[in-house]
Amino acid sequence: MTSHVLRPLLIAACLGGLVLVARSMVVPDDFGVGPTGYMYGWHRRSNQDEWKQITPRYRTSEYCRDCHAENYGKIHASVHKRIACENCHGPALGHPEKPPKLVIHREREHCLRCHAALPYPRSGRAQVPGIDPARHNPGVECATCHNPHSPNLGG
Repeated sequence: MTSHVLRPLLIAACLGGLVLVARSMVVPDDFGVGPTGYMYGWHRRSNQDEWKQITPRYRTSEYCRDCHAENYGKIHASVHKRIACENCHGPALGHPEKPPKLVIHREREHCLRCHAALPYPRSGRAQVPGIDPARHNPGVECATCHNPHSPNLGG
């Protein structure tokens, strides 16, 4: 091989070797170690206790079930059953003590995250009923006419 081919290959090999050496110095030894390796993402066994100290902000819909049984039942009998309560009501960290009442997102833009009409007939997202926000009651909050806890009933 001539030198105009060998030199770039040599430089690429040296850069690759440099990256591997740097990686061995920067990445902890226990990174990705375990029965599944990297299967469940970027993980270090040595910082598991650090993660256990973090209080989750979101609690899941089951956390809401006991105190809000009526709305929980309505939403789980509707097409919105896959949506966690906290998507619309915010994180339940500290609830019911602080804050005593969660914020309810009633902004039109909040509903349009899922209900703006999309022109993609083959996507699963196209199956969600969508509206043209410029023509469908512009300037009015969706919850004025629609109850998100009972969307099947239309209001």
